[in-house]
Amino acid sequence: QVQLVESGGGLVQPGGSLRLSCVASRITFSLYTMGWYRQTPGKQRELVASIIRDGSTNSADFVKGRFTISRDNTKNTVYLQMNSLKPEDTAVYYCNANSINRNYWGKGTLVTVSS
Repeated sequence: QVQLVESGGGLVQPGGSLRLSCVASRITFSLYTMGWYRQTPGKQRELVASIIRDGSTNSADFVKGRFTISRDNTKNTVYLQMNSLKPEDTAVYYCNANSINRNYWGKGTLVTVSS
């Protein structure tokens, strides 16, 4: 069974940093586009950032310059470095693995930005 397990969420003050990690198992990790999404109550899940097989990245305008996505194919892990966090970044962050005919989600990790 495919598993995506996120970690690294928690409570942080505005302006602080967190690093999220997502470890994938039972997939050929290097063949997948990996992404981070987030969701708040009453809103649709939205893309934060993604990274494709060759390492090229894409990120939402609202995180550009603050969040960085990266991957380590030797560890089957994708990261999201989040800096200069704002209260509006508070959400559950989900890891996603996507290929042509497969799409998998983790269970999410809660990030709360509050003083």
